[in-house]
Amino acid sequence: MPKTILIISTLNTKREETLYLKEQVMALGLKALLMDISMRGDGASEADILPDRVAEAGGSSFEDIRQSKDRAQITNITIAGASAIAKQLLAEDKIYGVTGMGGATGTLMVTEVMRSLPFGFPKLMISSAAALPGLSTRYIGTGDIILFHSVIELAGLSDLLKNVFDRAAGALAGMVQEKITSPAADNGKAIAMSMLGPCDRCASLVQTGLQKSGYQIIGFHAAGICDRAMEEMISQKLFQGVVDLAPGGVGEHLFGFMRDAGPNRLESAGKIGIPQVIATCSVNHITPSKSRYKPEHRQRAKYDLDKFRTWLRISADELKKVAHVFAEKLNRASGPVRVMIPLNGWSSVDMPGNPTYNPEEDRIFIEELRGKLNSEIRIVEVPANMEDDAFGQAVVASALEIF
Repeated sequence: MPKTILIISTLNTKREETLYLKEQVMALGLKALLMDISMRGDGASEADILPDRVAEAGGSSFEDIRQSKDRAQITNITIAGASAIAKQLLAEDKIYGVTGMGGATGTLMVTEVMRSLPFGFPKLMISSAAALPGLSTRYIGTGDIILFHSVIELAGLSDLLKNVFDRAAGALAGMVQEKITSPAADNGKAIAMSMLGPCDRCASLVQTGLQKSGYQIIGFHAAGICDRAMEEMISQKLFQGVVDLAPGGVGEHLFGFMRDAGPNRLESAGKIGIPQVIATCSVNHITPSKSRYKPEHRQRAKYDLDKFRTWLRISADELKKVAHVFAEKLNRASGPVRVMIPLNGWSSVDMPGNPTYNPEEDRIFIEELRGKLNSEIRIVEVPANMEDDAFGQAVVASALEIF
């Protein structure tokens, strides 16, 4: 049976363009299901899913949306309704890919709907505003979205614009082929692992060690976005275990710094009950934006990773606060938890001779955490630096015990 592509657009402003894309999708042997997320307009829509249904799914009515002057509110209602419908269609196996088109506002709306759908589901956004400074990261966020920059405005079916839509339809046809590998690990041995440059060697050692035992290791760069995505994908039950080498985003969220990984960091594995091994790379450093440095930040011990990035030493009081949050999150876990702590430095930045190296102060975190963790959660102290072979081997051994 032909597979169906969900097309999301605003037919009150992009009717001709949207119908052309629908025709091209169908010309490639696919079905097309058109969702109209227009918030204005009086004319009859040619969509399969009308604005009335979208508004109702968002808890409102299209008439109320049309009459409202609160743009932010009606936008949120429309996004919520479209997301609910899209997720229901996917749950019923009625769609196999999604695309949409828009300028800045349309792209923000459609990509938010796309981000409500799981990793591995084909998502392609055609946008004339893809290159606007500061917006592309908002469009993509934690979603595996392909952002197709049209360059030209999505208005008027010129041959140039037809070329854009033709290529988009072809890309979608390719992405829904049967030969695409499923993101679910059939052998039940997929492990999520957070990692960061200053613990790359440890990550490599752990990956190699666990792969020898038949595990797939899926890495996430823990700089605030990919570790958020990791939490979301853990919630989608794509993994059977977690090695969280770099959970520094927990403290960064607590203090509002650059590697903020959101309020749910370090929680998803515990909620679904899969085993997790936690280490401490970057937990004893903070990264406030230099434009937001407080006077006391300039007095702290620091380590310059490069000309753009500086890590500051965390304070003793901040260490206590972070340990408290770690304990709160890990104590709620319904699966096994092991916390691994390298006593001779928590990263390659954290080495003897480097200005932020302070193992005595790190013990504040260790003891605070030990005092607040449930008794069944074991802390393993390893007399090594995080980047030493001995620590990587200890992580592998602990992982194999509980996975």
